[in-house]
Amino acid sequence: MAKLYFSYAAMNAGKSTILLQASHNYHERGMQTLLYTSSLYAEMDKRSITSRIGVSAPAELYDNKIDLFEQVSRHIEKGPLHCIFVDEAQFLTRDQVWQLARVADRLKLPVMCYGLRTDFQGNLFEGSSELLAIADVLREVRTICECGSKATMVVRMDEVGNVLTKGDQVAIGKDVYVSLCRKHWEEQTGRWPDAGASSPKFSFAEEADAAAPDEKRTKT
Repeated sequence: MAKLYFSYAAMNAGKSTILLQASHNYHERGMQTLLYTSSLYAEMDKRSITSRIGVSAPAELYDNKIDLFEQVSRHIEKGPLHCIFVDEAQFLTRDQVWQLARVADRLKLPVMCYGLRTDFQGNLFEGSSELLAIADVLREVRTICECGSKATMVVRMDEVGNVLTKGDQVAIGKDVYVSLCRKHWEEQTGRWPDAGASSPKFSFAEEADAAAPDEKRTKT
């Protein structure tokens, strides 16, 4: 039975390298694969998936308007396919995640998605959220923080190294992304003053209290 897979990680964990190696394994056995990556990277990667170690392969581009089930169906009409690979899967829409699920369920092709789980503010991406909800198999690709612990979060920095805590979720430009463990992500983003602090600068409870209307107390 074909399945929908989601391999997720923080930045620079080697997701693209793993994807390209898996696709290469299919090709070694005479099988055909179809690779996709987000059109947000079209100008940088020129219709390809490229890993940090310099390995690359041609890929189809997707944006939020493409029906991936229909596209894969058209490719099958031209010749056999044995696996679908999707890089930067965090940029998929919810509908597109379901389209890929249909590729697995109805076209009987395994679909391997690779992407980030959360953004620089610690929020789930739309595509990642839906993949976490409905994928058949979830796999964590691990990388490490500067302290040696497992990195699960990402901070966004500007050109001079300032940590950014506000801005659009998707920003393709000169910003730098660094993977950190949860503890050091809180410190870098100002949600915790320092490693030995007893109380945080920021808490979701305080933000909720500030947003709630004042309640009048009544005596009984």
